[in-house]
Amino acid sequence: MKLPDPIPLFPTYAELKEFDARQYPELKSFLDSGEQWWPKLWHWGEEFLLYIGRNKSEHTFTRFRNEVERFLLWSFLVKKAPVDQLRKADILEYIDFGWQPPTHWICFANYEKFYFHNGVFKVNAEWAPYKLKLPKNSSEQPTEKQKAKYKPSQQTLSATFTALIAFYKYLMNEEYAFGNPAQIAKTDCRYFIKDAQVKEIRRLTQEQWQYVFDVSLKLANQNPIYERSLFVICALKTLFLRISELSERTHWVPMMSHFWQDADNNWWLKIFGKGRKLRDVTVPEDFIEYLKRYRKYRGLPSLPTHNEQEPIVEKIRGQGGMTSRQLIRIVQQIFDQAYEIMLAEKGADEARKLKEASTHWLRHTGASMEVERGRSLKDLSEDLGHASMATTDTIYIQTENRIRAKSGKNRSVH
Repeated sequence: MKLPDPIPLFPTYAELKEFDARQYPELKSFLDSGEQWWPKLWHWGEEFLLYIGRNKSEHTFTRFRNEVERFLLWSFLVKKAPVDQLRKADILEYIDFGWQPPTHWICFANYEKFYFHNGVFKVNAEWAPYKLKLPKNSSEQPTEKQKAKYKPSQQTLSATFTALIAFYKYLMNEEYAFGNPAQIAKTDCRYFIKDAQVKEIRRLTQEQWQYVFDVSLKLANQNPIYERSLFVICALKTLFLRISELSERTHWVPMMSHFWQDADNNWWLKIFGKGRKLRDVTVPEDFIEYLKRYRKYRGLPSLPTHNEQEPIVEKIRGQGGMTSRQLIRIVQQIFDQAYEIMLAEKGADEARKLKEASTHWLRHTGASMEVERGRSLKDLSEDLGHASMATTDTIYIQTENRIRAKSGKNRSVH
C-alpha cells in the first residue's frame, strides 16, 4: 500500500514566529485530518524550532527544521505513534525508513516549502522531505528511477541523530517526554561506519587556484562589474572564510568597519563565525591591494574607517549585503570559466577538481597553502576559528598519516 504524500510542516523561522494557522489552510487541514495527538506534536516541534531559531544560527534552524519535519511526518503517516511513546527500536526503524525512503518522498532540489498566493501560504507540490543530490554539473536529467539510488551519507546520518537527540532533550526539559531513545539508538545504528580512512582535503592545487585567480583578475580588468567577483574569490581563499561569514544573516551583517588596524599597523577582520563566536582574522598586506581596488570600484575611500556602515559585499540591486546563495553564484561562475579554460589547455584530468569544487574549497585551499608555507599551527588555527590546534592538524596536516605514507612509499612489489 502506497504511503500518503507528505506535506511540509514548518515555514521559515521569520514566518514561524508570526505563524497563524488561518494563513496555512492546507497544513491546518492536514493536521486536523489525523489523530488527535497530531496538533500537539506539531506544537512541540514549533516550540523546539522557535527555541533553536532564537539561540542558534539560521543554518542550524534550517537543518533541524528539516530533520524534525521528516521525523514527525514519519510518526504521523508511517509509525502512527506519538514521539513521546517511541523507544530505541522505533528510532532504529525510522533510520531504516530514511535509509531508503519511498520515491515520492524524494525530490531533486531545495524547493521552498510554501508559496504565498491569494492571501494564504500554499503547499509547494514540488517539495519532498528527502533530497537526492545529483553530481555537480551533471548532464543527466533527473528521473524517477534515480530516486531508487538514494542513500544518506555518513554526515547526513550523523546530522539526523544530532537533531533527534536535541529534539528529545528539549522535550525532556519541558517534561513532554521522559527519555531520549535517539541517544540510546545511535550506538546501535547499523549504518554507521567506523572511519579510519586518510581524510582527503577538498582543495584546489596551486595550479588550479592560479587558473581561478587569473580568470577573476582578467574579467575584472576587462569589466569593472567583476571587481566584486575578484574580491570575493580573494577574500574566501586568503582570509579562510566560510561563505556564511561573508554573507548577510538575520543577526549579523559583515561591514567594512569590521576591517580594523591595530597600533602596529596590522590589519584584521572581525568575523561572526560558526557557533556564534566572534574572532579576528589576520589580513595580509597582499590582500589590502584587492580591498583597495574593490573599494575604489564602489566609490569608497581606499581604506575602511571604524564607523563605516557599508556592507563588505553589497547587493547588486537593493540595500544590504549579499546572501550566501548570491555569493555562491558569483564563485560558481568563476569556477565554471576557469574549468573551461583549464580543460582546453591542460585536459580533463588536470581540470577535474574545478568542476567538483564548491565555495568551501577556497577556505581549505588557503589554509592548506599556509601549512605548506610553514606557518605556525597555532596562528593558523586561530585564523580558521578552530576550537583547538588538534582540529587544524586533523584536517590539514594529518601528521600521523604523513609519517605512515612516507614509511610505506618505498616498499617493493617483487
